[in-house]
Amino acid sequence: MKITILDGGTVTQNDLSWHALKELGDVVIYDFTAPDEVVNRLADTDIALTNKVVIDREIMSQLPRLRYIGVLATGYNVVDVAAARSFGITVTNVPAYSTNSVAQMVFAHLLNVVNGVGRYAENNRNGRWSMQRDFCYVDTPQREIASMSLGIVGLGNIGRKVADIAHAFGMKVYAATSKTAAELPDFITKCQLEQLYAVADVLTLHCPATEETTRMICTETISRMKDGVIIINTGRGTLIDEHAVADAVREGKIEAYCTDVMTQEPPAADNELLATDGVYSTPHIAWATREARQRLIDTVVQNVKSFIEGHAENVV
Repeated sequence: MKITILDGGTVTQNDLSWHALKELGDVVIYDFTAPDEVVNRLADTDIALTNKVVIDREIMSQLPRLRYIGVLATGYNVVDVAAARSFGITVTNVPAYSTNSVAQMVFAHLLNVVNGVGRYAENNRNGRWSMQRDFCYVDTPQREIASMSLGIVGLGNIGRKVADIAHAFGMKVYAATSKTAAELPDFITKCQLEQLYAVADVLTLHCPATEETTRMICTETISRMKDGVIIINTGRGTLIDEHAVADAVREGKIEAYCTDVMTQEPPAADNELLATDGVYSTPHIAWATREARQRLIDTVVQNVKSFIEGHAENVV
């Protein structure tokens, strides 16, 4: 059984290994694969593993030996699942491995905005504190998030974890979710998006990227939000209209846009969000703690093992 990993480098990052996978077959590992290299690299492969390398219908049609595609992530939009089904190829993903890590990043961004930790540390490296008369200086508002309301769009594993943390901080928690009010704990108020936009001091996005959610944050929906809203996006870049968000940040309607994702990744050097004060971007790393990556590897190995044994798990 030949197993090929197309882009394993982002998962292992020189501190983890695929050793357990090698016990299941002949494993070939590529750190990175360009689009024009995919077919050749999978030509004699039974099992393909991909994180962000696209495997579409055209590619599958050239790979008669391929029987399994394992996505090294929760989202599986890089694989044409309908095409895979028509070719008899099983597709699996890795659910919920990054829940704690992504939720943690949400609050890393929020706390950076309300307390300015990164900004103060940089200023102090340049001597700012040393020049003060008093024991401290405050040149940005310091706020308690306990006084804020958090609006969550999507209440899956990550959204629910974010809600729990927000509640522990003392925030009021609102959620736009398909779950019924009876399924939610008392501290989460279920509401429609219209209400969510109106009440949220902080809006955090945890919904899937679909036709309905593409550019859901746009000029029109931003106009219905509170002045000075903080928006956090650790979901997908396509959930927002980048130009509309950049404009709203520059105008002060949005106090801060905090994002771990972009519509195009890596973003173009001239992407206006990168040059806009009040935008805080991290390079799609919310999932990438060592602990989360180890959980990912462990689940991938189990997924492959189960498929080989004839009872595939986490099939999408």
